[in-house]
Amino acid sequence: MASRILGFARDMLIAAILGAGPVADAFFVALKLPNLFRRLFGEGAFNAAFVPAFSGMLAAEGRPAARQFAEETFAVMAFWLGALTIAGELLMPHLMAVLAPGFRAIPEKFELAVALSRITFPYLLLICLAALVSGVLNGLDRFTAASASYVLFNIVSIACMLWLTPYVPTAGHALSWGITISGVAQLGLLLWAVRRAGMGLRLPRPRLTPEIRILLRRMLPGLIGAGVTQLNLAVDVIIASLLPAGTVSLLYYADRVQQLPLGVIGTAVGTALLPLLSRQVRAGEAEASLATQNRAIEYALFLTLPAAVALIICAWPVMWSLFGRGAFDAESARLSAQSLAAYALGLPAFVLVKVLAPGFFSRGDTATPVKVGIAAVALNLAMNLAFMIPLQHIGPALATSLAAIFNVGWLAFVLMRRGHLQIDAQLRQRVIRVIGAVAVMGLALVLAQHLLFTRQHGASRLLALIALVSIGLVVYAIAVVFSGAADLGELRRLLNRRRMRTAR
Repeated sequence: MASRILGFARDMLIAAILGAGPVADAFFVALKLPNLFRRLFGEGAFNAAFVPAFSGMLAAEGRPAARQFAEETFAVMAFWLGALTIAGELLMPHLMAVLAPGFRAIPEKFELAVALSRITFPYLLLICLAALVSGVLNGLDRFTAASASYVLFNIVSIACMLWLTPYVPTAGHALSWGITISGVAQLGLLLWAVRRAGMGLRLPRPRLTPEIRILLRRMLPGLIGAGVTQLNLAVDVIIASLLPAGTVSLLYYADRVQQLPLGVIGTAVGTALLPLLSRQVRAGEAEASLATQNRAIEYALFLTLPAAVALIICAWPVMWSLFGRGAFDAESARLSAQSLAAYALGLPAFVLVKVLAPGFFSRGDTATPVKVGIAAVALNLAMNLAFMIPLQHIGPALATSLAAIFNVGWLAFVLMRRGHLQIDAQLRQRVIRVIGAVAVMGLALVLAQHLLFTRQHGASRLLALIALVSIGLVVYAIAVVFSGAADLGELRRLLNRRRMRTAR
């Protein structure tokens, strides 16, 4: 949450300084390439393959064997990702022609995107190695340092934007340097944390041991299976580069807002769920694994359904209040709000993909999510092409949401057919009650928005947005209590257990 709040502060500065112009477009494309790898490795395929293997080895063979496995993985990743980084630096114009083909029509914009991408691309190596160290910490049931490392990303980016901009050609260059410097800081923090946890990592000679070969076989297909949402967003950038100038920026700002609930809820649930499911599956606890999956779905929907409805209803006041200053004018806010509403439609599906994917990964199955992911990416591309002319900036966001809904539906169907997902009575009842509570909240937001956002300017917009969010939270909480959509006693017991573990 701290990272997301700082991220909003960073994006508000970017919007005020760069707006939705050509420098902003070039920077966001430069950020997209290494960021795609970060999300694929840090939140997807690598953790899906590494954490179950590391956790199982830790439980079955002890710390020395697990440490050796982690060090061998670190060495192989450092070698191959280092080679990939060098190749990317040399071939960046060709990579940019694929990721943003529309920029070729404006040579200055294309050259700027290539220059900024060469600055940000080493972040790929740094953050993927950081993902490995995070996986070790997660396998040790230590989650705080891995989550806190993203705070450094935003702190360093803000510092570079404020203090480095006068010394480089554009603010986009300062931001790009901030990305790479933050990667050094994140990796350093995580290496320090894992050493404090008694699992300090050395860098041996890279070798493809049998364990590493198994890891790679499980990881490589998972790049598509677990990261299909990110691949769909990359398709959005490709299509957006072909649309009018500023479209890449409009989609970026909208995506950043919907990433708040997606990152806080989806990543947290998926990260904590995978080690637990892996242990239950390995121990043969079938009933426990089914219950765990149901509760994860229940909590995900309890949090994401109200977030999705709130973002759809309040898209314009959110974008206008957060970013409406400096170079980001009212028209930019209006257009970006339309993209946000389209993204929000798929928010529950984006999170549920992260909840259902561990049901496959914990059982060593990365092939099925790949097949589903390929179909979802193909569907997203087809819908992008169909929507790009009539819907313009709304098309990529809507296509991504519909592809995510298709993806989660297919994953759920396969899990149920195999008997690895059985919707219990508690989940059915709670979801119906959550929907009722969300409907009440939605009505309250419509009325409150009409009253609060008639004539708001400057700082009063932020105050009005805070009031609007507060009203939504209070009304939803009251509706949840009266409808029985959540067991407050169960939540209190969960928090008490957490406090007791922290005290120990």
